[in-house]
Amino acid sequence: MQNLLNDLTQLLKQDARLVAEGDILKNKVVELALKPDRDLLRLLLSHKRLKDHFFVDVDGVLVLDKEKFLQFVSNKSFLPDSYTRFKNKIGLSTNDEYLSTKKDVVLVWPYKDCVLEGGQTKEEEKRDEIFWNVILAPDEIDRLFEAKVLTNFKRYDSRGGHAVREIKEAESFVFKGNNLLVLHSLKKRFHEQVKLIYIDPPYNIENDGFNYNDSFNHSTWLTFMKNRLQVAWELLKSDGAIFVQISDVNVSRLRLLLDEIFGEHNFINKITVKTKSPSGFKTVNLGVFEVAEYILIYGKNKKEWKYNPQYVPTEYDTNYSFFVVNKSDGPDRWRFERISETLAKSEGYANAKNYPKQISREVFDLKVADFALKNADRVFRLTEIGNDAGKDTLNTKTESLKKPNQVFVVKREKHSDRYILNGQEMSFYEKKVKKIDGKVTPTTLLTNIWSDIPWEGIAGEGGVKLKRGKKPEKLIRRIIDMGAYNSGDIVLDFFVGSGSTCAVAHKMGKQYIGVEQLDYEENDSDARLQNVIRGDKTGISKVVDWNGGGEFVYCELMTLNERFVQKIKATKTKSELKEIWEKMKGEAFLSYKVDPKEIDANSNDFADLSLEDQKRFLLEVLDKNQLYVNLSEIDDKTYDVSEEDKNLNRQFYGV
Repeated sequence: MQNLLNDLTQLLKQDARLVAEGDILKNKVVELALKPDRDLLRLLLSHKRLKDHFFVDVDGVLVLDKEKFLQFVSNKSFLPDSYTRFKNKIGLSTNDEYLSTKKDVVLVWPYKDCVLEGGQTKEEEKRDEIFWNVILAPDEIDRLFEAKVLTNFKRYDSRGGHAVREIKEAESFVFKGNNLLVLHSLKKRFHEQVKLIYIDPPYNIENDGFNYNDSFNHSTWLTFMKNRLQVAWELLKSDGAIFVQISDVNVSRLRLLLDEIFGEHNFINKITVKTKSPSGFKTVNLGVFEVAEYILIYGKNKKEWKYNPQYVPTEYDTNYSFFVVNKSDGPDRWRFERISETLAKSEGYANAKNYPKQISREVFDLKVADFALKNADRVFRLTEIGNDAGKDTLNTKTESLKKPNQVFVVKREKHSDRYILNGQEMSFYEKKVKKIDGKVTPTTLLTNIWSDIPWEGIAGEGGVKLKRGKKPEKLIRRIIDMGAYNSGDIVLDFFVGSGSTCAVAHKMGKQYIGVEQLDYEENDSDARLQNVIRGDKTGISKVVDWNGGGEFVYCELMTLNERFVQKIKATKTKSELKEIWEKMKGEAFLSYKVDPKEIDANSNDFADLSLEDQKRFLLEVLDKNQLYVNLSEIDDKTYDVSEEDKNLNRQFYGV
């Protein structure tokens, strides 16, 4: 065994990729073995003893026994560093057998957070491995998802921030804390109550702050998303829908995940959103320039979801080329002419042929478009008669509707009358004209390609700024118009960031729920919403006539061990860390595997560890199941929950 360890150690040192400062990078060895890497395989095959031990002959082909090799290099006897030796010494490490073979434990990583749980509080923070790599018994996982105690309540309204005395029925909330645990907590109050969920999650790309070891990149991100989407499904009403925005890097993976959770039959649409233009320095590297992101839409039950039709401005449709000269006289006396003739006469010319030659065709077309818009109830085009037109004419056969220049009126009880001229239906321009953002304009139905929303100039919307990821208020407004158009509909965003979703919902008079863990400081969602209440004039404010007002409630998950997590992270010196450990022994909830006396007895070895390894160790000995206070323990004196918080929690949860 020892000879194999020595041989493997010396052999691996021949590969520069596997060595840093003279030490072998054990994680890199595992990563390359999992691929598997051709150069690593060649290296192992070059050594007879290692080849015989780790390879299996299959019909003349040598195949690496990955399980055997990974078990070998993962053994605590292989290249133990000072941190591992210290853990082994105090008995914190598990035995050598695989965790998957243990009957009494399960891996916690499918349930625990990644960056946003494992300590990251700033958007720009980077981490190589961001899971809490710990083990919890199955019953402890259930405990992890219990509703949590809420604290630090504050109501914001036109008077500013002040204490909360009561939780109202249709309250809007902004929660600060781990969004997975907040979502589980929301189930008590909002189970199947949310009409619309819009999220703009981490895209799992190089520049979005969601960085992983490459070997686990996609699997960890999908796990991260799956846990949250499963709870989101529980919160949605049966006629509700979720809109998830993503880049093209992970859109295919995300769609498969959503198919699994919501059901492929509940897929509604995939929206392509143009977010930038191929201009400036970005076009130096020629190629297919990426300008789009995507929004995947799924219903809780697609059959119950009702789409609120949306319209976008368009150009004048030249097919609408006829004009009713005497509309007020009644259909039986209507006279018609070309719109160009009518325009010419309105400006004092006998007909279009007499129109001044110096006016360009371009200018004339603009005049026609403007004239058509102002007279939309008299401008029309002729189209094929609908299938039911003949039936609606009191048994008049379609053929009899073709008398020259005679208008037949098709009476309908529940809809506006239809008009038939020369065997064709008169379609009036006014049906295409609507008021959008305060402007009367010709329109067309919204498609699943959105290129009309400007992304330039949105940095200052709401009075807050983000380095990346901010979405235009106009985009959020369209989504809310599509999916939360009824009075009383609730909007949820559990990656709320700077608060665009909540800000737009507030201006539109919607009840909303926002959840965020990252600390954006002066750019936090609650800061933005305070600007909204004070009458923020950016974004959609003008088109919805926003002048301020309204209110929302801010609150946080009540921390327990999470307090020590933040203190450990912020520590700059070993002496400060030693003081934290002394407090942890008396106040923190430690892992059941930890014996504080054993740690203190080996304090010299602990002192020899680097500051980062000391931090890593103290984070590991904390019981991750006790990061926050469970609602079921609200009366436990250990947690010192105030009477005010107890009262508000009982109102919120209805207990």
